[in-house]
Amino acid sequence: MMKKALYAFAALTVSLTPVAMADPMEVTLLTIQSGEVEHSFSVEVANDPDEISYGLMNRESMDDDKGMLFDFARPRDPAMFMKNTLIPLDMLFIAVDGKVEMIARNAVPGSLRTISAGVPVKAVLELNGGLAAELGLQPGDTVIHPIFGNSETDAGE
Repeated sequence: MMKKALYAFAALTVSLTPVAMADPMEVTLLTIQSGEVEHSFSVEVANDPDEISYGLMNRESMDDDKGMLFDFARPRDPAMFMKNTLIPLDMLFIAVDGKVEMIARNAVPGSLRTISAGVPVKAVLELNGGLAAELGLQPGDTVIHPIFGNSETDAGE
């Protein structure tokens, strides 16, 4: 009886695993041009509804040269939050041309407070909390990545 209950629990647990975790996200190189300095990151690209909803939830850590890029395809004013996110994050809200519109610094883990730029953006880049300040990143900096059409390898090529 106990064995059947354990199998049933295991099956239920597996069936409740979010879809976003089923397939690994695409990982690409992203560069931020800040004044005369370039900062490079390896980013996971969240570009479908499940990946965008799940984001960096339940991650206990992230290397400083890593991040997650949320590609919304068309500009929108996203409402980001930190539900089930275990680490503080900086959120860079990015226009269609790759320009950083706004930076939300040190978003609080687990907070349900909505974070928005108040203007439509094509993407949001999440980095470790405090890293944007440490690197001197500011609104007006440029994010270089194929989704913005400003890299050597443009999206769709």
